[in-house]
Amino acid sequence: MTGSRLSINRWTCRTTPVEEFLRSAVAGGVESVGLWREDVEKLGTQALRRRTDELGLRVSSLCRGGFLTASADADRTAALDDNRRAIDEAAALGAPTLVLVAGGVDRADKDIAGARERVAEGVAAIAPHAEQAGVTLSLEPLHPMFAADRAVVSTIDQALDIAEASGSPAAGVVVDTYHVWWDPYLPRAIERAASTGRLFAYQVCDWNLPLAAEPLFSRGYMGDGYIDFPAITRMVAATGYTGDVEVEIFNEDVWADPVHVAVRTIRTRYEELVAPHL
Repeated sequence: MTGSRLSINRWTCRTTPVEEFLRSAVAGGVESVGLWREDVEKLGTQALRRRTDELGLRVSSLCRGGFLTASADADRTAALDDNRRAIDEAAALGAPTLVLVAGGVDRADKDIAGARERVAEGVAAIAPHAEQAGVTLSLEPLHPMFAADRAVVSTIDQALDIAEASGSPAAGVVVDTYHVWWDPYLPRAIERAASTGRLFAYQVCDWNLPLAAEPLFSRGYMGDGYIDFPAITRMVAATGYTGDVEVEIFNEDVWADPVHVAVRTIRTRYEELVAPHL
């Protein structure tokens, strides 16, 4: 079944109440969803897990942990504690992986190299907790334009350097097409991730132009923008990756679509552009 590996990330339908989103996913023939910690905060971990189980949904990932770049000791301790809570939430939801966004440059020192070192230290510090919980950590490289405020880790190779330095099999990466499609070393990096057993998740959406006032919201339905999904999907499939393919779109026009329209469009584009190449 071509849709069996399709997952829809909760923020793709961000303005839809979570219960309606979950029911609409099932009605659209989708078997897996990616969830966010905001849903956990609103509903509670047990209630959210009970509902996904009742609907027969897998949870492909939990977003998000990370933000490990603070230079102040108190802020770093708080971030580590929060990440350990996020790991516990992922485990309770049955999510195999927690997505980590590294965090941006700390304006207190503006030291991007130091910020990356702190991310590496943070991942190494929380990885044992993830191993104990049976959850992997998928460090997500973000496009370089987000280095200042969201992620000092911009490429899969940078993320893999951090994951490998942790010494933990629980640390790895997520390939998100929006953020890495431009990377000239992408084929080699994806192969490297797989060869070291650290390719934990695959997320897809398109790169639209013109960029929105908030560039993060320039993600689009697959096929609306500039990304070659067959090519990147073949790279991922060649590694033997068998996990879910999670559609994660942040776009105000998509959020304005009725949820059943969004789900139908996502499934159609997935079956046309992604599934044949898995």
